[in-house]
Parts: sequence; structure tokens; C-alpha cells
Amino acid sequence: MNTDNKTVTEEAKKVSSITAKDIADYLRLSDPSEKDLNFIEQSIASAKEFIMVKTGILDETELDKYPSFISVLYVLCADMYDSRSLYVDKTNLNKLVESILGLHDRNFL
Repeated sequence: MNTDNKTVTEEAKKVSSITAKDIADYLRLSDPSEKDLNFIEQSIASAKEFIMVKTGILDETELDKYPSFISVLYVLCADMYDSRSLYVDKTNLNKLVESILGLHDRNFL
């Protein structure tokens, strides 16, 4: 098997085993900076929280029971990386950011 062409599921068989390096490789960052890796680490944590809140899963270890969450995590992290800038005006709010904030919304006015 050619290890240069591994698929996402061959790289990481569980959500808990996905690292910032895995995401950086997925993003095709040949030499990610420390700043990039820190951002990706934060993106992984945010993506896991997003999945848990959206699905009602309370224990992070349960994410490993669902292989489909691996792809979701990669896509969410890629979207966060690609959309690093946040437009603060109400008409241009990033949809992922809007969804994450909506999960914790307490202002229903």
C-alpha cells in the first residue's frame, strides 16, 4: 500500500486520534507554522464541541463510536482554517461561526 496516498480513515480511525498534523496534512500545509498548528488544535477542540452539542453527545470519548464523525471533524477544521477571518457585521457572519454561536445563544430577543 502506498502510504503517501492514505485516506482520512486510514490516517485516523478514531476522532480522538486526529492530531493537528493530520489536519495540516489534509489542508496540504507543507510546513505549518507553530501559529498554524495552534490554530488547528483550537479548531479540533471547537469542532469536537460543535459535534457534541449538535448531536447531544455528552462524553467526548463517545465520538470514537461513530466513524462518520472523522470526516465531519476534518471538514469543520478545514472550514475554520479557510475562513479564519470573521466579518463582524450582521450580514456577513460566517455560517459555521453563526452555528457555533447559536448553540450557546441565550439572547432570544
